[in-house]
Amino acid sequence: MESLSELTYLLEPASLALIFTAVMVVYSSAQRALNYEKEMESHRDLADAAITLDSSQALMIPVASSCSLLLMFYLFASMSQIIMAFTAIASASSFAFCLAPCTASLTTRFGFTDPALMRCCRWQLSRSQFFLALMSAGVVAGWLISGHWILNNILGISICIAFVSHVRLPNIKICALLLACLFVYDIFWVFFSEQFFGANVMVSVAMQQASNPVHTVASSLKLPGFQTVTKKLELPVKLVFPRNLLGGNIPSMSGIEFMMLGLGDMAIPGMLLALVLCFDNRISKVYGSETSPSLKHRTYHWYALWGYALGLIAALAAGVLMHAPQPALLYLVPSTLGPVMFLAWVRNELHELWNGPRPVINEKPHIMEV
Repeated sequence: MESLSELTYLLEPASLALIFTAVMVVYSSAQRALNYEKEMESHRDLADAAITLDSSQALMIPVASSCSLLLMFYLFASMSQIIMAFTAIASASSFAFCLAPCTASLTTRFGFTDPALMRCCRWQLSRSQFFLALMSAGVVAGWLISGHWILNNILGISICIAFVSHVRLPNIKICALLLACLFVYDIFWVFFSEQFFGANVMVSVAMQQASNPVHTVASSLKLPGFQTVTKKLELPVKLVFPRNLLGGNIPSMSGIEFMMLGLGDMAIPGMLLALVLCFDNRISKVYGSETSPSLKHRTYHWYALWGYALGLIAALAAGVLMHAPQPALLYLVPSTLGPVMFLAWVRNELHELWNGPRPVINEKPHIMEV
């Protein structure tokens, strides 16, 4: 009973804010990915900026992630400045990408002109793009100077949305392959890396990305739970919420405690949600508006979204009860992919979803000559 009473920690404002924000980020990432795909259909030049994964690329992502993790584990001190510079550039471009639809909408609504300020070959810089670049640079500069957790969250959310929009999954087959590989990757580096490398590599890398002493509860990458480390993370690769979110003092709190969740635990489920959201959108176009009310219960993305919320709560609860870091994808992969696959099988749509609901923008028609 004492262990179960610790679950009240999940009802604190920081925990609730983390869960709600993560769910909204996953949904917003999928929605932005769908809108970006529609933009690519009308502007074919944007298609070159998107990457559609195939099976070999899906298999290489966990391998590349493992190599990057080991590289940071052994050489983070010498590479910290390079990593910081790369992160700043990626954060600025991602933030501008997320605000681009808002700028276009305001320009159209108020009838503002958007002349080109600079041209170079086929590339041009418009007034709105220049404004977005200045705003993004200002936000990144504010984060570099202050390191405030709100700016950290804004840039982290932007990176997640941009990643889900540009790196797309063509079908459930590739999605299941990727999630299965990352499922094993997450479990290995959290539970078994200490046996091979003498230390928990995932936790060690999370601790190395820090400088100022604080008190945190949970890891930065894929380790939701009740883990205590003694450093403050600087890179915007996670959501961060202070435990005293609404003010006041927390008992037995020697510093500032943070509840954290890594971007990978939002971006990977977000790719699945973007895939099924594209499928739902295509189905609604096929059946038209006459049957749209009856199709509300057939939308897969709502089941995936609710599964993500339940899986995230389960991961956080397991970390609290076990007082140890937990691989979030251990809970998120079954809770998101499972309902989608089961419902597609029940509705006899698994074959269609397995082969791919997402149209390939760059695909050219092949004509067989007889």
